[in-house]
Amino acid sequence: MRHEVTEADTAVAMGSGDVPVLATPRLIAWMEAATMRAAAPFVGTGRTTVGTALRVEHVRATRVGECVDVFAEPPAAAGRRLTFRVRAVDGSGRLVAEGEIDRAVVDRERFLSNGR
Repeated sequence: MRHEVTEADTAVAMGSGDVPVLATPRLIAWMEAATMRAAAPFVGTGRTTVGTALRVEHVRATRVGECVDVFAEPPAAAGRRLTFRVRAVDGSGRLVAEGEIDRAVVDRERFLSNGR
């Protein structure tokens, strides 16, 4: 998934810092969106995934106007818990962030009815 950093994506705009570069919370949201897409083959009818944990290191600043490509590598084996390796690189191919995001496969209606 490719994203161009806008003013709305900065730490200043999101209230997570005071510099006009890609905010970590926005980067995490992009990474979670990539895991959601990568989880699709593991989810049957009436089921979805929800995020349960993340371990991400944001290592490089990205300025407004620059692009970030976000990748989520699906797990080798499917089950109720899925762990995705995630990474983000800038337009020059330099690492912006990497880590893991866990998602749980849940029944959509049951989850919405009781929060689990």
